[in-house]
Amino acid sequence: MVKRQEAIIGHYERSWGTRPQKVDFSEGPIHQLPPDFAVLKFGPSADRDMWTYSTACMSQEGDKKALELHVHSPYETDDVAELLVATAHYHRTGAILDLGHSVNFGRPWLNHARADHGLILLPYLDGPSLEIFNLEGGPIHFYWLLPITREEITFKKIHGLEALETEFDKVGLKYLSPDRGSVV
Repeated sequence: MVKRQEAIIGHYERSWGTRPQKVDFSEGPIHQLPPDFAVLKFGPSADRDMWTYSTACMSQEGDKKALELHVHSPYETDDVAELLVATAHYHRTGAILDLGHSVNFGRPWLNHARADHGLILLPYLDGPSLEIFNLEGGPIHFYWLLPITREEITFKKIHGLEALETEFDKVGLKYLSPDRGSVV
């Protein structure tokens, strides 16, 4: 188990060029997650002016499609770590998540934000070098959990993921802005 976590952390480090800290998070049903599960936080660097929170070992050997998630934040906050714990818990004990799926956070992703849902996307900021990591036991997919609004979720359900991504591109989505409005 430790080897898997070390391999996942190493993949993030190679992709983002910085070492993470493990977030000490013990609230909620964390005991129902795999014993090697962790949330990592990567601070800003010369190349990245943001914080990035990511899961490690949300995926487990033997999963039909192993995936790990990350969220970008304009500042350091354990609120984002809590969302990743809740999302990982839902994935492991509720419904299996995958690319294009959405989750209801049940609260704004950051204080005063309108976005209270998450959308699982390809890691557009990082590209294919982050997206797939081949590990013994099968590939792991590393996806971006993008905070979005209820209106954007409704639009996606009606028009599809590609149409929503087109709307994001049209306006130049300000994904780090907690006070951004809906693009639709």
